[in-house]
Formats: sequence, C-alpha cells, structure tokens
Amino acid sequence: MQTKNEIVENWVYRYTGMPAGAFGDYILLTNFQNYVVKFAEIFQVPLHGKDRAFSCAVNQDGLSIINFGMGSPNAATVMDLLSAVSPKGVLFLGKCGGLKKSTEIGHFILPIAAIRGEGTSNDYFRPEVPALPSFKLHKHVSQILVNQDLDYRTGVVYTTNRRVWEHDEKFKQYLREIRVLGIDMETATIFITGLANNISRGALLLVSDLPMIPEGVKTESSDKGVTQKFVDLHLEIGIESMTKIDTEGEEIKHFLY
Repeated sequence: MQTKNEIVENWVYRYTGMPAGAFGDYILLTNFQNYVVKFAEIFQVPLHGKDRAFSCAVNQDGLSIINFGMGSPNAATVMDLLSAVSPKGVLFLGKCGGLKKSTEIGHFILPIAAIRGEGTSNDYFRPEVPALPSFKLHKHVSQILVNQDLDYRTGVVYTTNRRVWEHDEKFKQYLREIRVLGIDMETATIFITGLANNISRGALLLVSDLPMIPEGVKTESSDKGVTQKFVDLHLEIGIESMTKIDTEGEEIKHFLY
C-alpha cells in the first residue's frame, strides 16, 4: 500500500471491524464506550469492533457512531480513516471542563473555534490555521437545542494533550488569560483534520467538571453522576441532529479554495 487512499480503505476495517462502505453519510464520534452501547441498544443493532481499537455501530438509516478513545492522536486517526468513508457530516459528542463561572456541569458548549494546544494538528496545517467547525452543521445543531428549550454556550475551547494539569496554577492562569470557555483533548484536532480531509465537522461538548477550582475536579463519583444525569440527553441530541440534518438542515458542504 502506497497511497493514503489505499491505507485508510484497508485500515477502516482494521480499526473498527467494519468496511468503509458499511458506514453511513452522517457519523457521531465519541470517546466513551457507553455512548456506543446506548446507541446500539436504542436501535437494537449490533455493536462492532469490540476486539478492535475503535468500537462502532450503525442504525437502520445508516447513522453511525464510533468510539475512538481518548486524545488528539486518536481523534486525528479516526478522521483520517473517515476519509475512506467520505461522510457528509461528523459530529463529536465529547466532554469538557468548564472554565468560566457561566459554565455549569450539565451545560452544553457548541464551540465556535478551538485553540490548538495539542500539537497533533500541527502535522496537518501550520499553527496559524484556525481550528473551526463547519458553520452550517453547528447552525443545525443549535436549532435542535433551541427547539428542545435547552440552554447552551458558544465560545472558544482549548484543546490540550496534557491530561493531568489541574494542580498546575501557572497553566490555569494561562487559561484565564486566553479567556477560553472550556478545555478538552480532541476538538481542535477534529476540526483541523476535518479540514485536511474535506469532512464537514462539528462538536457538541458536555461540561462534565469545573477543573479551575479544587472541588470541581473530576472524580470517579462525580463522573458517574454526570453520566447518570446528562449522557442520555447528550446522545439524544446528537442522534436527532444527525438524523434530521439530511432532510431539514442546509447543505453543509463548504467551498474549496
């Protein structure tokens, strides 16, 4: 195998246990296995790739979900592999830390951009290239949130490769200075690799912790509470958004330059 197309066409099955042609036009991404399990249970469909790096499921209408694991390298890998699928749209259902007093646990963030603090995206574009979602995809997700009378935030999030930082006051001061709304480990990478692979992409993030204060740092107990209270709704919004966008949403394909 010499070309990228040859590699990703082969590796989609290698990583997920499903061939590229089995995925639908719209794909949900997550880094939590319970999202994929819940999706499979909702639609009564098989869960694939349990013995692979990325587990996945596809419903009867072709809507697909993939758990790619944690971190920006995995996020870049799954977006590269999806270039073999050429989906019409990809929505990342991730969790993030809320960094502002206006963000509370259970809030949703629809990021207008992400700061590329993870480094992985530098292998795709120069650091000056902004990490942006596909506007019309986010516009559609926003309308779904409004229709359900759900409160959400928009703003810039920071994506980092560093998982354990909550003790580092210098880094926390840096986050305050750049005025970001949330922090995660994948969003900027997905936005940049989506651009690189000509894939329309977005992210709907669930605020799962408040890491700027000691009592807000995520724990085993607090994470279970977030899962019980908010994950079903998070997944429901993702499913509704990517199910209806083909019939109700605007065309989300961007011009090429």
